[in-house]
Amino acid sequence: MDNDILDLVIVTGYTANRIHKLTPGQKDANRVLAVGRAPVEHGFAHLKNWRILAKLRTDPARATRLLCALLVLTNLEVNR
Repeated sequence: MDNDILDLVIVTGYTANRIHKLTPGQKDANRVLAVGRAPVEHGFAHLKNWRILAKLRTDPARATRLLCALLVLTNLEVNR
């Protein structure tokens, strides 16, 4: 299936160099990606400041659930 929502996809931005400049559409795509990435990066910054990741000593499955819960709480706090 081409439209399977369970397939994981990694979306990366466009890069420019001296020879290859970005088109306006590529710049807009990078901007949209940055808007979606900013809250996640802020959430991880809060987790680092709280030093939760350094103190975490548990199995990866529990850590994933814990981090998801903490990110939800962080986003609620940031949006409040």
